[in-house]
Amino acid sequence: MYANPLLRFLIGAAALVVAVAGLQAAQAALVPLLLSLFIAVLCGPILFFLKQRKVPTGLSIFLIMCLVTAVLAFMSALVSGSVTQFISDLPLYQSRLTEISAGFLAWAETTGASMGIEVSTETLREQVNPSQLLGMVGNTLSSFGNLMTNTLLILVTVIFILSEMDSWKGKLKFIDKGNSSGGIGDSISRIGETVVHYMTLKLWVSLATGVVIGLWLWIIGVDYPLLWAFVAFLLNFIPNLGSILAAIPAVLLAVVQLGVGPAALTALGYLAVNMIMGNVIEPKIMGRGLNLSTLVVFLSLVLWGWILGPVGMFLSVPLTMAVKIALEHFPETRSIAIMLGGAVPEEELEPMSDEELSRIAGDGN
Repeated sequence: MYANPLLRFLIGAAALVVAVAGLQAAQAALVPLLLSLFIAVLCGPILFFLKQRKVPTGLSIFLIMCLVTAVLAFMSALVSGSVTQFISDLPLYQSRLTEISAGFLAWAETTGASMGIEVSTETLREQVNPSQLLGMVGNTLSSFGNLMTNTLLILVTVIFILSEMDSWKGKLKFIDKGNSSGGIGDSISRIGETVVHYMTLKLWVSLATGVVIGLWLWIIGVDYPLLWAFVAFLLNFIPNLGSILAAIPAVLLAVVQLGVGPAALTALGYLAVNMIMGNVIEPKIMGRGLNLSTLVVFLSLVLWGWILGPVGMFLSVPLTMAVKIALEHFPETRSIAIMLGGAVPEEELEPMSDEELSRIAGDGN
């Protein structure tokens, strides 16, 4: 429609800005909906398994919802006591951490003066305040309960999505049958299969990470090992930054409670677990199935986190995979999907013929 490539790019960029702004404005409604959709996608294979065993749809959905409710109740019971106790003890930890940081700053000022280096403790105190980090952790754990207020809405939405899954299959086949370009239903099916594959494997890796971290902190003697194990389990779903964010509060607490030596052991344990899980086990079991650029994974973490908050960071990889698969369906956007993907195999990097270049140039006009 628009012959000028620059004009098409500007129109596309403007549409993207409008779409992102709309998503951010609708965050309050989108977050429960997305959580419901992803829970339903994960429960879909269980529903189809039960239906293959001739279990009625209503009974299958009831059993699935009992399972989901039991898992949520177990997680809540497991960490709610630790969260409450940690928040009540937080002022004590903050005051102790303030004393430690004040002593460190005084040492830095004395050492700097002996070396002829002027060190401003006031500036350092403003820029580096570990007690604020613990306060942020407490606020985050407190606000986590706000998400639980939407639990009923999320579960009801999951029920409706599961009840419609059978009809969706027929609708997708009908869409492909009546669509000359075809493949829309297949693309949606691929999105569901890819998300289920990724989330299932990530679930087991994150569970193993949480268990090992919890055992390590329990051996060292850090308070609330169950709480930090749960935090490590959850934040492991956030790529790149999740493992670092999970380690910070546990290491700070170890400094306050046990001293520098045990805190170093705590940090070493986090480092070892995340190196093994992130660089050895996870790539081996996931393979190249994600096919997303490392840079894209990091940028999607920032973008979805900015649009949807912590839930967006949690779902950044599945959401980006869904966008990439959707872009692959249309010839006009397939090049964007390639840019979002990983490295292209060398055998596919062959120069195009003159006929292919002429055809592309003709399509652009």
